[in-house]
Amino acid sequence: MVVDEKKLNEFIEKVGNEWGASVGSLLNFIGDRLGLFKAMAGAGALTPEELAKKTGTHPRMIREWLAAQAAGDFVTYNPAAGTYILPDEQAFALTNENSPVYIAGEYQIIMGLFKDEEKIIEAFRTGKGLGWADHHHYLYEGTERLFKPYYVANITTS
Repeated sequence: MVVDEKKLNEFIEKVGNEWGASVGSLLNFIGDRLGLFKAMAGAGALTPEELAKKTGTHPRMIREWLAAQAAGDFVTYNPAAGTYILPDEQAFALTNENSPVYIAGEYQIIMGLFKDEEKIIEAFRTGKGLGWADHHHYLYEGTERLFKPYYVANITTS
C-alpha cells in the first residue's frame, strides 16, 4: 500500500468535519427540543445560568451546549461578559416555524434516521427496504416541520 500523506490528511480533515457535524446535529436537536433556541431568540445577551433558569435546565449542561454552539457559529460569545447571543439570522432559521428557511425539522429527521439504525442495517442485509410507515415518528414530524413553510407559501399563493 502506498499512502499519499497529503490525500490522507485531507481525508482525515473531512472525517473530523463529519464527526463535528454529527455531534452538532444532536446538540441542535437538543436545543430545539428543550426550547433553548426559542428562549434565546430576541433575549439579548444571556449567561448560561440565565438560559438554564429560563428553560428549566442545568447550568453546567447549558454552559457546555453554549460553548459548542459558539464553536459552530450558531451563537456569538462575549468572553468579557461571559454571555451568549443568538443572532437574529440564526433565530429566524431555528425558531420561526413560518420562516421560509426554517431548519429545525431537519435535525429531527436526522435523529429519526439514527433511531432507525437497526432497521436500516436489516434493509441492507435483506434488500427488503424500509417502508415509510416503518420509520421512527421523528422522521414524519421533522419532515412536516421542515416542509410546512413551503407548503403554506404554495397553498396561499396558488
